[in-house]
Amino acid sequence: MGRLLAYLQEATTSLWRNRVRSFLTMLGMIIGTASIVTVFGISRATTSGIASTFGSFGTLPVIVQADPAQDYPSIAQIHYHDVRPVAQALAGITPWVMPDWNRSFLTTYGNVKDYPSVVAGSGFHDDGLAMQQGRKLTQQDVASAAHVCVITADLENEYFHGGNAIGKYLRINGGRYRIVGVYANIKGSFLNGLVGSSTVAIPYTTFYQNVDPSPPDFILIYAPKGEEQLAGKIAIATLQRIHGPNAKYITQNSSDLLQTFENVLNVVGLGLAAIGGVALVVAGVGIMNIMLVSVAERTREIGIRKAVGADRNDIALQFLMESVVLAFLGGGVGILLGVLVTIGGVALLSNTLGEMIVPYVLVVGLAVGFSVLVGVLFGTYPALRAAQLDPIEALRS
Repeated sequence: MGRLLAYLQEATTSLWRNRVRSFLTMLGMIIGTASIVTVFGISRATTSGIASTFGSFGTLPVIVQADPAQDYPSIAQIHYHDVRPVAQALAGITPWVMPDWNRSFLTTYGNVKDYPSVVAGSGFHDDGLAMQQGRKLTQQDVASAAHVCVITADLENEYFHGGNAIGKYLRINGGRYRIVGVYANIKGSFLNGLVGSSTVAIPYTTFYQNVDPSPPDFILIYAPKGEEQLAGKIAIATLQRIHGPNAKYITQNSSDLLQTFENVLNVVGLGLAAIGGVALVVAGVGIMNIMLVSVAERTREIGIRKAVGADRNDIALQFLMESVVLAFLGGGVGILLGVLVTIGGVALLSNTLGEMIVPYVLVVGLAVGFSVLVGVLFGTYPALRAAQLDPIEALRS
């Protein structure tokens, strides 16, 4: 340990003696390491933010719809009365099966008019969505086809200018619906715009009987985790028994779509981090070049050391230590810059994507490992070249 500390001190002294050259050599390490930390950190944070926000929606449904690519789509048209036999077939897996429509209707309160998205709701709630006021729809609301609705916070601001909306009535497509709840904003304006903004939810029975009696677009199945594929197969088999074997249907597992989205983000993050890795390789070549110059400049010093008893391992370790210190110092500065940029980037993106978690230990650990690896790999050849110098030829130089 004492020998290593002595070599470390000597390496630091040597680098300080040529500090301008050392700093210019470290620039590549600084840029490459900062790029890796920033890109990898922000990409992982983005993935965690989107995943946690979608996780607040609870169980994501299996979506069953008629295959639009079939020759005669009309024979596979899903009808409202198809939901009950599908639910009965899935009773052993899940009781939560419902029709779904994607519609917008004229919705008014007083003189305020808009066309928000009106969705069919049920009494099934295992999500973590917070209520700003009131309550969510209940199974009793669905069973009685109650004229009630739940709105999002932006609609409360639009129609009631921030006032209390509970107990007031909206007119949706001509019918009156009492507001029983107001959803709080989802953390992250991106997801508010994507899934949670300007939405009115009413019981699906009420939707069909009073708002739009047209056939539903989808059937939603809230199956337990691991049972999604089986639930989709049973639903398709039931629908084909009703509409005939020539009717074709497709299913989409929302959980799989989310997982695919996360995988894409991870691949993109790794790809961008690999680009930063190219900068590290370039920096490593710069370190090798400078260390070869250093060996050439200190040939006589190497000869003197060998003449007084230093062996090849001592010489190699001395120059390898300088290479590692050079890479480690550049990597350390790059990590610091990368962490600062990551903190700033996460602070900005959290307003759009919600709460984000950065695995700083993993990111910094990878960056430190790459820095040391670059120092060792690209410093080995100059160190071996110095160790193999003939002492007599070195003293003559």
